[in-house]
Amino acid sequence: MKNYQIKTGSKLILSRFDPDDTGKYKKTDQDKEKAQIVTTQLISKLSELQERLYANGNRALLIVLQGMDTSGKDGTIKNVMSSVNPQGCKVVTFKTPSAEELGHDFLWRVHQKAPAKGQIGIFNRSHYEDVLITRVHGLISDKVVKQRFNQIKEFEELLSESGTVILKFFLHISKDEQKERLEERIRNPEKRWKFNEGDLEERKLWENYMDAFETMMAATSTDQSPWHIVPANRKWYRNLIIAHYVVNALENMKLKTPPAPAGINFDTLKIE
Repeated sequence: MKNYQIKTGSKLILSRFDPDDTGKYKKTDQDKEKAQIVTTQLISKLSELQERLYANGNRALLIVLQGMDTSGKDGTIKNVMSSVNPQGCKVVTFKTPSAEELGHDFLWRVHQKAPAKGQIGIFNRSHYEDVLITRVHGLISDKVVKQRFNQIKEFEELLSESGTVILKFFLHISKDEQKERLEERIRNPEKRWKFNEGDLEERKLWENYMDAFETMMAATSTDQSPWHIVPANRKWYRNLIIAHYVVNALENMKLKTPPAPAGINFDTLKIE
């Protein structure tokens, strides 16, 4: 597996990352099938590790998904997390702030949704919207953006020190691939519900968004909470990469099956 993690303090130029990259796998049906077999194995392993995470109840995992419209955030959740127990996993989407949320600091609503110990939390878009959309549309100044970068890093540091492992993924697709996916939403009656005319307006700001993503990830990728740039033109490779990193993060927690309750002799225990 190639390393898609952004090093802390590195200068980031997204155009140097190929959204059509498939690592060691060729863009053939045969290699696609090989990758999907590995992904299936990882997803099965994820199910086992999630149960240990839930049973131990002393660590948490937060997965942050960001990317342009149609980059595959929903598809990633549907496929990679297909084996997890919903009891131990929660997906949160941060939309336009409510009047109550606007009455607090921008991280107030986010902290409430952070996963509890034993849980996997998935942010389908996240607190990073407050330094992306707001910056691209000129709703906040560069000074405020820099302040928020520092506040986000401090917030994530607090979560990390409290036992939450944070994985941040930028789903990197090309502008041409987005065009095809938007057209598919128009053509396919089963997908038309996903189409939003506002997506076309945001598409016109593509370069502004790429600049905002570059600045954001370079400023907020830390040793504890690094960003990963995931080539997402090929959905099957996107799933493989993210499944790999999620399983790796859970394995690194070194979770063990909790011991049986004290004082019970299972050798002599009888159930009538």
